[in-house]
Amino acid sequence: GGVGFTQYATAAYTDNILDDFTYYGLNYVKDRYGYDYSAPSPDVTIRPTQDIVNDIATEVSLYAMEQYEQFPTMMEDHFGGSQRAGVIAAASGLSTSIATGNSNAGLNAWYLSMLLHKEGWSRLGFFGYDLQDQCGSANSLSIRGDEGAIGEVRGPNYPNYAMN
Repeated sequence: GGVGFTQYATAAYTDNILDDFTYYGLNYVKDRYGYDYSAPSPDVTIRPTQDIVNDIATEVSLYAMEQYEQFPTMMEDHFGGSQRAGVIAAASGLSTSIATGNSNAGLNAWYLSMLLHKEGWSRLGFFGYDLQDQCGSANSLSIRGDEGAIGEVRGPNYPNYAMN
């Protein structure tokens, strides 16, 4: 899907930008919910509800989009939108999954971020990246009996949607 090369290069390519967006999200969680990410524990994680996913992913996505608009050279540097989409979604997913201790909550935050990004800027990338980066949200926690597997079994990389 949309996680491929974009994410392969993101951590090295984006310097401290991904870090900034993620730490913003974690500090938001600390201020709003009292979760201290510097002392993680299963006893203090936030219960992963849809409202929590919506709140954290929306806050991080909007912050990141505002930063791209405030610093146009950063927007130009992250090529074609797909890099921006990946960085914003990764920060949203990281912030949510760390706070909740739940990878599925993080995955849903990732896809919500993609939808918020498209809603705000009308596109995610070029050359068909829009399809890859959006198509997972309907599958992330759905039970799809006609396909024989549930979200936890399929995982986010089942199969490469762009090849279907």
